[in-house]
Amino acid sequence: MATEATTTKFHNSDFRAVPPPPDYLPEITVAPHDGLHFWQFKIAGSIAGCVEHMAMFPVDTVKTHMQALGSCPIKSVGVRHALRSVLKSEGLPGLYRGIGAMGLGAGPAHAVYFSVYEVCKKYFSGGDPNNSAAHAVSGVFATVASDAVFTPMDMVKQRLQLGNGTAYRGVLDCVKKVLKEEGFGAFYASYRTTVLMNAPFTAVHFATYEAAKRGLIEISPESASDERVMVHATAGALAGASAAVVTTPLDVVKTQLQCQGVCGCDRFKSTAIRDVTKTIVQKDGYKGLMRGWIPRILFHAPAAAICWSTYEAAKSFFQELNACTESGTIT
Repeated sequence: MATEATTTKFHNSDFRAVPPPPDYLPEITVAPHDGLHFWQFKIAGSIAGCVEHMAMFPVDTVKTHMQALGSCPIKSVGVRHALRSVLKSEGLPGLYRGIGAMGLGAGPAHAVYFSVYEVCKKYFSGGDPNNSAAHAVSGVFATVASDAVFTPMDMVKQRLQLGNGTAYRGVLDCVKKVLKEEGFGAFYASYRTTVLMNAPFTAVHFATYEAAKRGLIEISPESASDERVMVHATAGALAGASAAVVTTPLDVVKTQLQCQGVCGCDRFKSTAIRDVTKTIVQKDGYKGLMRGWIPRILFHAPAAAICWSTYEAAKSFFQELNACTESGTIT
């Protein structure tokens, strides 16, 4: 009786019952595939690659100078000294020497890179968007295909970066001289090293990116859509920095092979990775294998952030375009 009176006394019709909280957290789901056409992945990747490399090209130039051995003007491994030496000898344009070759190679290579990655990710993931192994394997397939497209222009780009305009007058002049003096094989002298470097690079890169992206979304799922640019940029920066550190020694070997004979750099009798590595160690010690690791991180962290945020933005554009087309908004 007392209980009923108490309940009646404190009962107020203005108060609403608060539903009990769920005893589980809603699972965050990620679409296993983005539903884009193959050509849309290619365009998105091409745009992302061009924006990334053009924005970060001066840092790449400093890295190339630091990794090249021989009688080149820059002998110090310090970033500040390398940058100052380039500016002193060639001025600001020296930081952009070879950017034409980069422009010709980055677009097609990244179109192949991202489209192959997306196709392989869909095939290997088996419908599981959280399959890190599938992301790593897909990255390896992507880099093998894209490096076949990019390696020749990368070689031209690095030779132009080291020259002061006396060795080569431009992209076309460099291509002609290399073909005449060294043959077509010179364009792919570093392909094996490039693939061996980029295979673990992309495996670490893509696996880290996908995992970091999901982790960041899970931290704040309610605002993930509003902050997606920041999510993609942060995940990309973490992935780029991690992969860059792991693969710096092979990047030094690649630079040596691509720049041999230019600006007094060593020319190798053998293009075997072991022989080039031995030469680097004999001349500069084991620290020589890590030359340029600081600008490499300074390049790949922001470059990956720029690349992934641009790529995801382009994909979002195509997704909205496809949705409008399917709904009949665009005919």
